[in-house]
Amino acid sequence: MSDELFRLTIHEAAALLRQREISSVELTQAVLERIVAVDNAVKAYLSLMPEAALESAAEADRRLAAADDPASLPPLLGIPLAIKDVIQVAGAPTTCGSKMLEDFVAPYEATVIGKLRRAGAVLLGKTNTDEFAMGSSTENSAFVTTRNPWDLSRVPGGSSGGSAAAVAADECLAALGSDTGGSVRQPASLCGVVGIKPTYGRVSRYGLTAFASSLDQIGCLAKDVTDAAILLQAIAGHDPLDSTSMDAAVPDYVAALGLARSETGQSGGVELHGLRVGVPREYFIDGMQPAVQQAVTAAIDTLAALGAQVQEISLPHTQYALPVYYLIAPAEASANLARYDGVRYGLRHPDAQTMWEGFKLTRGAGFGPEVKRRIMLGAYALSAGYYDAYYLKAQQVRTLLKRDFDLAFQQVDVIACPVSPTTAFQVGEKADDPMSMYLADVFTLSLNLAGNCGLSVPCGFDPQGLPIGLQLIGPAFGESTILRAAYAYEQATDWRARRPVIGEQ
Repeated sequence: MSDELFRLTIHEAAALLRQREISSVELTQAVLERIVAVDNAVKAYLSLMPEAALESAAEADRRLAAADDPASLPPLLGIPLAIKDVIQVAGAPTTCGSKMLEDFVAPYEATVIGKLRRAGAVLLGKTNTDEFAMGSSTENSAFVTTRNPWDLSRVPGGSSGGSAAAVAADECLAALGSDTGGSVRQPASLCGVVGIKPTYGRVSRYGLTAFASSLDQIGCLAKDVTDAAILLQAIAGHDPLDSTSMDAAVPDYVAALGLARSETGQSGGVELHGLRVGVPREYFIDGMQPAVQQAVTAAIDTLAALGAQVQEISLPHTQYALPVYYLIAPAEASANLARYDGVRYGLRHPDAQTMWEGFKLTRGAGFGPEVKRRIMLGAYALSAGYYDAYYLKAQQVRTLLKRDFDLAFQQVDVIACPVSPTTAFQVGEKADDPMSMYLADVFTLSLNLAGNCGLSVPCGFDPQGLPIGLQLIGPAFGESTILRAAYAYEQATDWRARRPVIGEQ
């Protein structure tokens, strides 16, 4: 057996574990050694739990050894995963990439973490994030700047950049992230992995540190579409602890991939006959990197060659999505982050003499520049005299954006478009230009405003060898459809076979 076990996908590792060709301890140890070897360069992790991970792996091996029918065991049993550091793991640090929570240890567990534990997954550690998930490059972390494994001088995207980089660098087999305006899909695109943002309400948000409560959703980052389906299957479902969680049946996402297999019986054959794919004209704009447009257009042509019916559609209110998002998200953030006051938990400034001085000094020292910027934007939009003109108007336009998608999905089953207008940019390139940074999410944030599902699947590389992602958007609770389309495209191409070589950069 190769000593590069860390390069396995979830489904490959699961098969070897059940055949007893490898053990979970061996697999976990290989991944931990990989982290030691490359993470000083990549900086994907903020904290690790090696002892707990090896204990979980040993327990998984015991379950595998005792099983009469190993095939009946959960597919995540013994699989090493990473968790974005905005999701609570009991007894582990949850910093949210902020000085405000630098010493905070989670006293309880997120619902998704409980589901992963019951599935037998091995939790390796917590990955880096833009502070409180506010950013598109993971440069806003208070602790380290994560680097893109394809080019260490470039960003991995954000805010789930640590999780995306960890998957791309083989520092885990898959990871959880969170997506408020593209924070799973955009780093997935920039790092050349698969990232899926489920429908709002499909996955419990209990234990996810709130940024913008009407937009946040936990998502998955994986090495291929099959792994994304396996991980989503494990965390999806209704949760009474989350009032926004939908009480709706969860389909078999892995089985849905099989619907894309060709009936001709040819090995690896796939088809998408009857699938209606819409291409929104508003998502192909001036200023987009030519290589991105060419790769996405070629990917859409591949979908057509697989039998999909491709047609142009319009999402006419798209131009308003960016200003609407940057009114609603900061407004919700300003309310959610009011709890960090130095009284109950988190940072407390030692020089405060009065309560009000404590608030001022603690929040001034604990929050970074981007978080402060968004708190101020949000507080302004909610203030007396401006609420109707800004926040209320933004909510009204949000309804129009959702209606655009609803009307489009009466004509098509899937929407295909770019994830990001560019490939990964240089570290520091946009640090002093917030508007340019915000524009990195121009193709992803509409989806969160509408509450639909979407994913990024690798579809090519630019001349510098940097990955490009194809975004597939589905209607509410249409995860099976976009996974099927992504799987068909993935099987018809070989982009997933290319991996970054960290040590030779």
